Amino acid sequence: MGKEVKIITTEDGSHSLFLPELNETYHSFHGAYRESVHVFMLYGLEAWSSKNPNHFPIRIFEVGFGTGLNAWLTLVWAEQYKVPVLYHSIEPFPLEKEIFSQLNYTEVDETIYHYAPYFQRLHEAKWNEGVVVSEYFNMKKDISTLEEAVLYPSDVVFFDAFAPNKQPELWNSDMLGKVTETMNPGGVFATYCAKGQVKRDLAALGLEVETLPGPPGKKEMTRGWKK
Repeated sequence: MGKEVKIITTEDGSHSLFLPELNETYHSFHGAYRESVHVFMLYGLEAWSSKNPNHFPIRIFEVGFGTGLNAWLTLVWAEQYKVPVLYHSIEPFPLEKEIFSQLNYTEVDETIYHYAPYFQRLHEAKWNEGVVVSEYFNMKKDISTLEEAVLYPSDVVFFDAFAPNKQPELWNSDMLGKVTETMNPGGVFATYCAKGQVKRDLAALGLEVETLPGPPGKKEMTRGWKK
């Protein structure tokens, strides 16, 4: 997969990226910002945190650093609630500065605009080594495919890869198993994908799978809890 991407504006006013080689966007056309908040923050991180209010630090693994939106929203959450987060993300094709410096996520919600400088800091942080980004947010982002990645134990998984019909190799049982086997007991796996085979594979891997309401423009999403 090449690196050529184009910035587009989604229906909630936030940017996403279009990858011509795959004819695919990084987020939903119906709203990139709303999708990340709904799928990964509300039904992922906040759902897990509500069940484990005194568990620190929270260890998060993300498949697909991409635009950095999920990481930035998590950093904002960690700083607001003063909850330490250890964030591990993988990305085989990091964005160039000329792209990530134009993304407008920090302008979408004026109530958290004061966290805007951290967005650039996340992107400019060194790859393949641990970095202290803020008081409550430590991150390691690896230039790696999922197949090659070395994973760490996780409490929360943001599975934000391109859709199964675009990159099926990331959604097969072996790759899902690689991720779920490193999840801690009680861990949560959140993804925008609602494909039946993905849900069946997650259930076969020992997760308690739920079909939940999707973000705007998408009927359903999937969440799994490790027993």
